[in-house]
Amino acid sequence: MNDNKTDIKTDISEDIDRGEDPSAMEPLLISDTSKHRGYINDLAIDLAAKTAGFERSLPTQIKSTLADIVRTMNCYYSNLIEGHNTHPISVEKAMNNDYSDDPEKRDLQKEAVAHVEVQNWIDKGGLKESAFKASSICKIHKRFYELLPEDMHWVENLDTTERIKIVPGELRKQEVSVGRHIAISPASIPRFLKRFEKKFVSLGKAKTVIASAAAHHRLLWIHPFLDGNGRVARLMSHAIFLDSLNTGGLWSIARGLAKNVKNYKSHLANCDLPRRNDLDGRGNLSEQALADFTKFFLEVCIDQVDFMEGLIQPNVLRARILAWAKDEISLGNLPSQSTQVLEAILYRGELPRGEIPSMLGVSDRQARRIVSKLIEKSVIGSDSQKSPLYIRFPAYLASRWMPGLFPEE
Repeated sequence: MNDNKTDIKTDISEDIDRGEDPSAMEPLLISDTSKHRGYINDLAIDLAAKTAGFERSLPTQIKSTLADIVRTMNCYYSNLIEGHNTHPISVEKAMNNDYSDDPEKRDLQKEAVAHVEVQNWIDKGGLKESAFKASSICKIHKRFYELLPEDMHWVENLDTTERIKIVPGELRKQEVSVGRHIAISPASIPRFLKRFEKKFVSLGKAKTVIASAAAHHRLLWIHPFLDGNGRVARLMSHAIFLDSLNTGGLWSIARGLAKNVKNYKSHLANCDLPRRNDLDGRGNLSEQALADFTKFFLEVCIDQVDFMEGLIQPNVLRARILAWAKDEISLGNLPSQSTQVLEAILYRGELPRGEIPSMLGVSDRQARRIVSKLIEKSVIGSDSQKSPLYIRFPAYLASRWMPGLFPEE
């Protein structure tokens, strides 16, 4: 299922029901007797173990601020899959109300900010119910499109050039085809989502991890919305892992999918194919293709956990940050004792402001000047003027502090 806008064709006829039965999207789960199940189970166990180990290795305050830049990274890579290249530095500027003068770039910045805000809402527990529920899927779509500028609420029929309005959170009322895939008729969407929900919501956490890939594809196969299905599917997957693996938002499936975008789209297309023969499961669609996609999906997740864990090794990260600070001091951009403040925060997770004068052996005024400069550089922050200080990970320093997180602007 390729979700590129340029491939989408719409029919203006509404409320069409071709009578499709939800069994058309079976199998929704890989059978326990599948020859692939053992390896897939091992991948799920490995992913759960690696995620838990990574999460435990980080101080609480670093987890929170790291999740902020991962959110921006997730947005960047998810947009990239859609063909929109809005760099995280541009996203960060937009989040501080610094928008481009170019209308097209400004709209893409607003689109990126919308994505970040929706993921933040998910990360903060905004989805009160399972991400598999139709109501949750519609809420994700609704919140995203409500944050977009008006001129991004339209799609164009490629055959007739007619513009069709996207209503936030509303299931599509038009026939669509995406590449070679002719999506189910619009009036049949609710019954397919009902089957989707029933199959996935009741799974335990371990089986949910295994089913995450199947749910990702089958939602795209249903194609419930006129536009935005790919983004919603990736946000749904993010929410599924947040709940089933307690990821804390510390890694992003979107980065892995964007890095392997050809394989990603190829697997999605293969999962659209009908069952090949009597050895290919018992559903309408190919179980072999679904198993291959599940392996790819979970391997990508494991790769992203490994990548982030390697990038955020405490000693290595500390060395990169302090090396940057020393360079800034030598250039006259930071006060000379800034490294001691940063080192204390990195070691302890947070640092009360009142401890800084005695720790550095300086006056309150000099301590405030050092803190002010570090805040100005966006490398430390606090929840209020009296709250403890914690490290921040600004996008403009990612190439120096966390090389490889995303390309340089």
